[in-house]
Amino acid sequence: MTAIAPVAPTSRVLLVWDAPNMDMSLGSLLGARPTSAFRPRFDAVGRWLLELAGPDAIAEACVFTNVVPGSTEVVRPWVEALRNVGFAVFAKPKVTEDSDVDDDMLRHIQLRMGEGSLRHVVVASGDGRAFREPLESLVTQSTAVTVIGFREYANFALTSEVIDFVDLEDIDGVFREPLPRMTLDTLPDEGAWLPPFRSLRSLLEPRR
Repeated sequence: MTAIAPVAPTSRVLLVWDAPNMDMSLGSLLGARPTSAFRPRFDAVGRWLLELAGPDAIAEACVFTNVVPGSTEVVRPWVEALRNVGFAVFAKPKVTEDSDVDDDMLRHIQLRMGEGSLRHVVVASGDGRAFREPLESLVTQSTAVTVIGFREYANFALTSEVIDFVDLEDIDGVFREPLPRMTLDTLPDEGAWLPPFRSLRSLLEPRR
């Protein structure tokens, strides 16, 4: 009887999005809670991932997020919108300061690694403490690694010799308007205005 050769698993490109870290980074960049114009469009991120994967690989997109008790009604529309775009969502109650999703993201990456088909991992996070060492280890196992995020907060990826970095704003269509990213480190020769983070009238508001 002729032995049947095992079928090689279809290669996979995996995106894991660290929502708490990305939200914090974007808020710090803007100096305020993002308005709709400055919130990332996940449909554009999804199209970018599909292009990266190509027609023959599985493209898997996952968002990992915390849910603060009492915020369910606020978070639900966002979660449902993500799922409608084609993203899976891992949601975890934020019950203590240690209820982060970093370990959950790493466990999912290792799960896919164990299946033997993970070709490329994309991590949306600026958290080098949690991700630099595990991601650089993946590269030694012949899995490509890309970090997407904001260059101001992803120094671990920018300085790594083996991790690729893509600024989120450089992905076509992710933001409806250009982010206000002028800093003292990026001033043009002719100078530039740095707008206030808040209204001057906020000085008259009682401090909380």
